[in-house]
Amino acid sequence: MAQELKEVQAVLKRFKDYVIQQSRSNLSKGGKNVSKELYNSLKGEVLTEDNYSIVGFSMAEYGQFQDQGVRGKSSSAKAPKSPFRFGSGTGKKGGLTKSILKWVQAKGFQFRDKKSGKFMSYQQTGYLITRSIFHKGIKPSLFFTKPFEAGYKKYIDTDLMKAFGQDVETMVDYNLKDIK
Repeated sequence: MAQELKEVQAVLKRFKDYVIQQSRSNLSKGGKNVSKELYNSLKGEVLTEDNYSIVGFSMAEYGQFQDQGVRGKSSSAKAPKSPFRFGSGTGKKGGLTKSILKWVQAKGFQFRDKKSGKFMSYQQTGYLITRSIFHKGIKPSLFFTKPFEAGYKKYIDTDLMKAFGQDVETMVDYNLKDIK
């Protein structure tokens, strides 16, 4: 039966493609595409079994933190509804520091020392940014959530039922021709 639902499969594929394309666009527009790692890791797949189809999405692990934000150790103001929190002891040790250092170097900026006016090293700049993020958190970007919800309304809520009806009509017509 799954092979016969061609219109349903087409709608699910359009939904998947829309979510991936819009999510990538949001990353680029939001300035969150420095290394292109998250951008390139966004994938989608339509899996079909006997009587059902599932649309699955995957991305780099830190993508969910960028999407939903992270509450800080000292303040939850930036992401009060996020399920993630710095300092909970569940995350990878030193992962944020390494990532921020890579980001600072890729962007090529350094803070200045207040007293001497000299530029700080990338390591010092990265440490200060990491400490600030750790305590204040990361604001949610919803780069994936918004396209998913919009795509759901656009394709699943409206087009899917029409496609299912077309597929059923095609199967009935096909089966009626076999009877004659």
